[in-house]
Amino acid sequence: MTFRFTTAGESHGRGLVESSRDSRRAPALGERVNAELKRRMGGYGRGARMKIEADQIEWLSGVRAGETLGSPIAMLVWNRDWEHWRDVMAPEADAAGGGSERRRQVTRRVPARRSRRSLKYDRQDARTILERASARETVARVACGAVCKLLLEQFGVEVGSHVVELGGVTARYLSPLPSPLNAARTPARALLDPEAEEEMIAAIDAAKARATRWAAWSR
Repeated sequence: MTFRFTTAGESHGRGLVESSRDSRRAPALGERVNAELKRRMGGYGRGARMKIEADQIEWLSGVRAGETLGSPIAMLVWNRDWEHWRDVMAPEADAAGGGSERRRQVTRRVPARRSRRSLKYDRQDARTILERASARETVARVACGAVCKLLLEQFGVEVGSHVVELGGVTARYLSPLPSPLNAARTPARALLDPEAEEEMIAAIDAAKARATRWAAWSR
């Protein structure tokens, strides 16, 4: 069985849409999907945008009476920050407002992966690229993954996570494994190695300090 999904939406657009082309009969519990979205927003060192959003899904299709129908599933997560970006991200060509943010040129300060995408798609407006090359898009992936977890539970499959390396710090695998394996219980998600977790937190703090100095220098 293959579970395929697609995502649509921009970081500062009106919302993000997730859809699967295949589904099987399984519980479709909105609160479980929302719990996974909340986990995504946690963790040590998260950015300021996590304080803006409070992600909740809306079922658009493929679900009835708490179960999937077997037809394509579609979910929607609204961007709460849309109102501040309405003029910049408006689909109309002649939208008023937006100022310099309406179109952003590719410059040396644009990360390399975004510059490559600008070349690949022949776009001089970096805004078009960075709106998809954004961590915000992972909301859609997490929502689809939550539905997959609900399906796998029907087969007795437990899904967990553990960070094994961050900033040059490597965590060990300790046994026995806790059950359920839930990395959200620890700040840096290194559930199985508390000592490595402390080193990871220190590495995150150091990276944030370097980023702050770089931002001040580049102004």
